[in-house]
Amino acid sequence: MRAILDVVFIILNLYTWVIIANVIFSWLYAFNVVNSSNQFIAMIGQTLYNLTEPLLRPIRRFLPPMGGLDLSPIVLLLGIFLLERIIGLYVYPYVF
Repeated sequence: MRAILDVVFIILNLYTWVIIANVIFSWLYAFNVVNSSNQFIAMIGQTLYNLTEPLLRPIRRFLPPMGGLDLSPIVLLLGIFLLERIIGLYVYPYVF
């Protein structure tokens, strides 16, 4: 059972990095640092969007508008960190 929880920790850690990559990519795309007409760049952007949008969309519905500032990745990262702490402190020690 601990092996399954270790896999859950790894998946949460990887998803954290995907969220961070999505935020950095969105900044690069918004400031025209990357070439948006490049097919490879578009594929990376679409992949990051498809991986993160299902969890970010519900958070965006509940957050009030912040004048163009998107705080949903921060809320999602805080939720992931909270979930990791809950599993680490309350579930992992009691699994045989």
